[in-house]
Amino acid sequence: MSHVNTSLVEVLIYLLVAIAVALVARRLKMSPILGYLVVGVIIGPFGTSLISNIASTKILAELGVVFLMFTIGLSLSWDRLQELKKYVFGLGLMQVSLTTAIFTTLIYSLFNAEVVPAVVIGAGLALSSTAVVLQVLEERNELTSRHGRISFAVLILQDLAVVVFLVWLSLISGGEKQAIWITLGNAILRAGLVVGVIVLLGRFVLRPIYRMVASLRNPDVFMATTLFIILSTSFSTGYAGLSMELGAFLAGLMISETEYRHQVEADIRPFRNLLLGLFFITVGMSINPALILSHYPEISAVLFVFLV
Repeated sequence: MSHVNTSLVEVLIYLLVAIAVALVARRLKMSPILGYLVVGVIIGPFGTSLISNIASTKILAELGVVFLMFTIGLSLSWDRLQELKKYVFGLGLMQVSLTTAIFTTLIYSLFNAEVVPAVVIGAGLALSSTAVVLQVLEERNELTSRHGRISFAVLILQDLAVVVFLVWLSLISGGEKQAIWITLGNAILRAGLVVGVIVLLGRFVLRPIYRMVASLRNPDVFMATTLFIILSTSFSTGYAGLSMELGAFLAGLMISETEYRHQVEADIRPFRNLLLGLFFITVGMSINPALILSHYPEISAVLFVFLV
């Protein structure tokens, strides 16, 4: 079978799975996330191997999270975001710091691990999946509730903490410990500059651009403009060392201040739902059930401590 035919078969499998999971989840009145994960395990390389090349779909899968963050930004405003500052830098910073410290201490003392691996694992366990948390909150219509907004604030801080962790890890592995503050400062400066430019352009340029595009009365051009804004801001923050999702969120936040917010949201939602389902399927395809079963006691113990 040729490469083109193989790729087409994989696309058909993804679409069929996405449709089936969505229908079953709606019938059972449950979140489709678990269904996507389970099906991903079944069709993935550790299951029936219907699809063995995960790398070819990861880019499309990541776009699902990008579009999710964009629609979250569309549902917010600058005033509401200002209210979250105390939760981002207060509760969020406390959660990441304390959780990292607790897990690092447990791993270092119980498993006799070295300090650096213990910190890396502890920091990883302190972070959450933005895609999973926000998708569940949105399905329950709890994103605008108090605990939903607080959860979102903590997720923002976690995304920022990833930058610090990655810079620290790259310096430790490269043996450049003495330059950590200089490198970290440069990374923060570069990220701040990119975010500042995005915000300024969004404030003063975005509305005139959309008005000009809307005057053409061409839905294709309107859609292409929105896609360009989402992907360009995502690329910019990713290039600056931040997450692509943060750029998409900022783009959504900028467009939420315009009069075209609802039209943009209606255009993007089908793409988001389809690609987000693909994201969860690829996550499921990365799960190795045999590995989990072989370390079931250790994983159960860590999960129990994590939930507590």
